[in-house]
Amino acid sequence: MATVIRMPEVLTGATEAALQTWLVAPGDEISVGQPIAEVETEKATVEYEAEQAGTLAGLLIDVGVQVSVGTPIAVLAGAGESAEDALASVGGGTSANEDEPEVAAPETLAVDGVKTVAVDADAAAKPDPLVRAVGIEAPPAGERLFASPLVRRMAREQGLDLGSVRGSGPGGRIVRRDIEGLEAAPAQSLTAQPASEVGGFTDVPHTGMRRAIARRLAESKGTIPHFYLSADCRVDELLQLRKRVNDAAPSKVSVNDFVVKAVAGAFADVPEANAIWTDDAIRRFEEVDIAIAVAIPGGLVTPVVRGVNRRTLTELATDIRDMAARGRDGKLKQHELEGGSFAVSNLGMYGTKEFSAIINPPQSGILAVGAASPRPVVGADGQLTVGAVMTVTLSADHRVLDGALAAEWLAAFVARIENPVSVLI
Repeated sequence: MATVIRMPEVLTGATEAALQTWLVAPGDEISVGQPIAEVETEKATVEYEAEQAGTLAGLLIDVGVQVSVGTPIAVLAGAGESAEDALASVGGGTSANEDEPEVAAPETLAVDGVKTVAVDADAAAKPDPLVRAVGIEAPPAGERLFASPLVRRMAREQGLDLGSVRGSGPGGRIVRRDIEGLEAAPAQSLTAQPASEVGGFTDVPHTGMRRAIARRLAESKGTIPHFYLSADCRVDELLQLRKRVNDAAPSKVSVNDFVVKAVAGAFADVPEANAIWTDDAIRRFEEVDIAIAVAIPGGLVTPVVRGVNRRTLTELATDIRDMAARGRDGKLKQHELEGGSFAVSNLGMYGTKEFSAIINPPQSGILAVGAASPRPVVGADGQLTVGAVMTVTLSADHRVLDGALAAEWLAAFVARIENPVSVLI
């Protein structure tokens, strides 16, 4: 029997997504867990892995088409079933699963031999939102500008003029390779009316990612009772140890790698703090999964490193570098953006001395890390000296962590980071 593949909810709470790239073609044998498409949401681009096995009978939507979660996107043929029979059974309303609603066959057209959803004939007469966003003239009627959601976002963020770009994707769609190296269009400045002398300004349209960040962080501050604890850490020994490690190891480690490892060590010392809030209970974890804030153009992503407590420092450094690079390229997988009980946000590389971060649900805490800098300190002998000091601030969910428990955890972190050999054993 034929199986309908539907647009997945690749990220919790997502209602729409777009097919950025098909990784398979009709006729391919599909196995469970095989990546079959790259799906773009408002927050990231992730690989979608097949949940059922079979032969791919046909694709129901084209690259760049944005649809609601649950929309049929492809059809798998069962054992001994032809592609034509599989597509016909779906089109006729026969579902692969008796519990699934009937699926009406979409109107299709052939693009390079691939069946895709037909374009609405009235769409060409509607003004394209991308044209309005970057301030270019709309194409003539009947010549609608087609571009993938990723290209549209890049055009908005970089001020690109797509009016003269010839798309090389299916059906003439503009894809990412078509705009690489494209010169930015002049910014559209809007000057206030002469009622008063006010300087000009430029409106930068919100991206889906920026809207998602705004919504989630506003919800976090409005629903999670944040409280904050700060501590100064002496990191002279850490900086010296890092230099020795990097002199000997083929893979370099950063101060942030030590910080993440020390966070895991603090959870080993205070396991009660490794928890999150749920509607029915406080859920405590045995493994330490930590989200790492990674800045990307137009926003940030927070990939989750699993089992930090079990990884060596060099393994951890390699994983964090890989996730950060794939996060900036929009290549993170679905499971890499979900879960975790805690997060680390480090702005020390920008010279920031101290800051407070906002918790990313469902996590119950986030450690904001500032720059290590020379500061006057009082030594054990009471003498004033200069030492390398790093300020960290813990943002905690008071529903999960009471003040004393949070303070105990922060003290454990300081002890680990000031005695960095402890994170290596």
